[in-house]
Amino acid sequence: MTDKNKETTGGAAQAPSVNPRLQALATGKIGRLLWNYSLPAVTGMLVMSLYNVVDRIFIGQGAGPEAIAGLAITFPVMNIATALGVLIGAGASARVSILLGADNHEGAERVLGNALTLTLLIGAIYIGIFAAILDPMLIAFGASEATLPYAHDLMAYLLPGLLLTNVAFSLNNVMRASGYPVRAMVTMMIGAGINVVLDPIFIFGLDMGIKGAAIATDIAMACSAVFVLRHFFDKRTPLRFRRGIYGLRLAAVTGIVSIGAAPSLVNFAGSAINVIINRALVVYGSDLAVAAAGIFTTYTSLICMVVVGICQGMQPIVGYNYGSRRFGRLRHTLWLTVGCATVIVTAGTAVGLLFPRLIARAFTTDEGLIETTARAFSIAMLAFWQVGFQIVATNFFQSIGFAGKSIILSLSRQVIFLIPLLYMLPPLMKLDGVWAAFPISDVLATVVSALLLWWQLRIIRRMAAEEVMAPI
Repeated sequence: MTDKNKETTGGAAQAPSVNPRLQALATGKIGRLLWNYSLPAVTGMLVMSLYNVVDRIFIGQGAGPEAIAGLAITFPVMNIATALGVLIGAGASARVSILLGADNHEGAERVLGNALTLTLLIGAIYIGIFAAILDPMLIAFGASEATLPYAHDLMAYLLPGLLLTNVAFSLNNVMRASGYPVRAMVTMMIGAGINVVLDPIFIFGLDMGIKGAAIATDIAMACSAVFVLRHFFDKRTPLRFRRGIYGLRLAAVTGIVSIGAAPSLVNFAGSAINVIINRALVVYGSDLAVAAAGIFTTYTSLICMVVVGICQGMQPIVGYNYGSRRFGRLRHTLWLTVGCATVIVTAGTAVGLLFPRLIARAFTTDEGLIETTARAFSIAMLAFWQVGFQIVATNFFQSIGFAGKSIILSLSRQVIFLIPLLYMLPPLMKLDGVWAAFPISDVLATVVSALLLWWQLRIIRRMAAEEVMAPI
């Protein structure tokens, strides 16, 4: 049997016994499983969001507004680092779920080992490149003479820690996929909690300013990485590190990268999209319009983050049951997730349309900005209630290993449709054209998502007709 077959079929050596955590994915009640896997994921993501807010507050209070500006300059760098981490973590977790569902324990462990090797290899390469061109890169991203020292100090101390960050979050996804959603949540809470504690100590107590924030982050991420690595060295876990799984194999690497490409590309594209949106807002609006877009993005991102957390809970259930060819359970999980996501996003849309001024007042007291934000919400959120379905559909294809369709859906809303609309509508509708680009792209992306999902479910129904169906 070839290496590729070992990676993709159930013919490899089996695990010595069926782990009850994995068995639950095949036999447990779908609603309870989705709750048990989604709640820790949602909680962990919200905790990380809170950490990001608190971290920025500490930097602003302890190092001043120029430090905040320097921090903002580093966001594109961080987006690239995140994209490369997601490339491995998301792809590896989906492959592990599918292989475990197919009883290919050896193949799943091979993916785990290759994920660690890829994370370390890619991390060392991009960190080395960033270190070599740090100042020119920061200047290209907009650093001035005043903000460059802050951005440089932050990245100089943070770069080594990015490798630990990628290890922690890449393997955290695999941890969840192998049946440990609560531990995966704890991984994120450890990093966020330690960072929040250390930030004031290093920034204020030791008077290190923005350097202290970077060092605090490095220590926090080191603790998260140790926690994750310890889990996979534990002989009691169903999926663990062992000899012979670290050498890169083409089948394993291809499987990881192809599936992880979709969410990774979204992170890469995010920086370019932000630049295009901001330029359009400046040309057809003002600084108030840019600030209003920031409030809109913050609010909608929080809602989407909850949906992404639910999708992270869906992923191991769908992947495992697809691998074990329990298609009835797969469809049940999909539609339950769609229902939950739609309820959440619809509720968020209703709040945004009914109370935009109240939301804006949480961010500012400027009446001009409040009115501009209210106008933005009244147009940009008209079709936002459909976004939950899009996110679930994208993650569904990623979970069952259909990388191409996942990439198409990942890029459809914010790249394929939104970018052209941002060039077409503002010349005709001025500032309202910028806001109108959002709901139109939402509708078009929903149509594409529905068509691809309908076609895929037809294929699955044909596959199910050839299988002995497991009860839902």
